[in-house]
Amino acid sequence: MNLQDRFLMAGVMGWPVMHSRSPLMHNHWFAQEKLKGVYVPLAVQPDNLEAALRGLHALGFSGCNLTIPHKQKALQMVDEVDSVAQKMGAISCVAVKEDGRLVGSNNDAAGFIRNVKEFQPEWQANRGPVVVIGAGGGSRAVCQGLIQEGATKIRLVNRNLERAQNLMSELGQPIKAYPWTDRADLMQGAAMVVNTTSQGMVGQTALDIQLDLLPTDALVTDIVYTPLETPFLAQARMRGNATLNGLGMLLHQGPLGWKAWFGIEPKVTPELRKLLEQSLI
Repeated sequence: MNLQDRFLMAGVMGWPVMHSRSPLMHNHWFAQEKLKGVYVPLAVQPDNLEAALRGLHALGFSGCNLTIPHKQKALQMVDEVDSVAQKMGAISCVAVKEDGRLVGSNNDAAGFIRNVKEFQPEWQANRGPVVVIGAGGGSRAVCQGLIQEGATKIRLVNRNLERAQNLMSELGQPIKAYPWTDRADLMQGAAMVVNTTSQGMVGQTALDIQLDLLPTDALVTDIVYTPLETPFLAQARMRGNATLNGLGMLLHQGPLGWKAWFGIEPKVTPELRKLLEQSLI
């Protein structure tokens, strides 16, 4: 059936979920593509996740995104999972097929890489060591993306060394785990630094890290986007490093969801980025 002949529906499942900027982004695309449809927040308690996922087909949804705390549990509930999501142990997107089958994928890694390439088209993951701070779900996505892009050295540092070592063993080379006490020294010679923790987010304490040894030509990124400039990014910018916040990681996952749901990829435009930035001020 032609997309013009249907009322299209998708959404984001989380608990809580009303803070999500995804509806603003996806509904902008419905208007941009001149399609009738809606993208809605779906507040789903963890105990109701499987029932909610199975209900998508009956309600006529083409699919949904998943956010905290559903990404890992949902992996066991869908009918099919792509290889990237299997490797990451979590799904961020569910597509509903005509026969009701649920297909899971994870676009977090691709969203991170596409965001970096939008702002630094010449960027290459193998340009030098990359320091990744944190060993949670965001770190797993970033490391996976860097590995797929050909990174040769990933210095993974986390407050809990065992958690970093577990991630290293699961994803393998080129990751090497380091204790938290080494974090300042790891900046020496790095070409890129990524904060994947929630430190610096609104309501959280700032990331406790020094950048004195970091080359000024290194790219400093944060997957946080509330605020748009974390204290970590402000520190890097003031010493002359190029910086990049996490809003683009959200933006660049979106088109991949649309491709899975509707077979088209809308554009991430400056107009859309500005729309989301203004919603965060």
